[in-house]
Amino acid sequence: MEQNPSSSSKTDRKTIEKNRRNQMKTLLSELTSLVPHQSREVLSLPDQLEEATNYIRNMQIKLEKMKERRDCRIMGTNNNNNNNNNNTIVGRTSLRLPHVDIQEKGSALEVILITGSDCQFMFTETIRLLHEEGVEVVNASFSLLDETIFHTIHSKIGESATCYAAARISEKLKKFVYGDNDSLN
Repeated sequence: MEQNPSSSSKTDRKTIEKNRRNQMKTLLSELTSLVPHQSREVLSLPDQLEEATNYIRNMQIKLEKMKERRDCRIMGTNNNNNNNNNNTIVGRTSLRLPHVDIQEKGSALEVILITGSDCQFMFTETIRLLHEEGVEVVNASFSLLDETIFHTIHSKIGESATCYAAARISEKLKKFVYGDNDSLN
């Protein structure tokens, strides 16, 4: 008995379609294994795809923010970029951002940190650095003017700190904000 050519063609199409569905199922399974799930319930195919899409978008946003932080840090340490657009005018003087000013008043230490709104991580790193040096942060506040943030940190140098603690802290903060080559800005 000879097979009907149209029957053979239908079987081939069914096999091709079955293989396509299996491949799609495998790819979907791989995709869902890469996306952390918010809930334990079984999601429908459209919901799984939507969850994966949202996860990818959130990762893209996080990546952009990390790139901005990196670029901000690089701009803060780049000594050669004097025509930087990241400048602000305070009073009649122009400051290159970020900027730090440290004032010692006995055991009190006042840190004024001026950054752009895209460099907010510098505040938390400044606080971390102060804590590493054994400085107690008494008060911290900020003001926002356009895209510039003015942070004021009032702190107290511990009694166990040496008489050179304020100078050492000042130098470390300047190195952090300006980089190694520009610490006397």
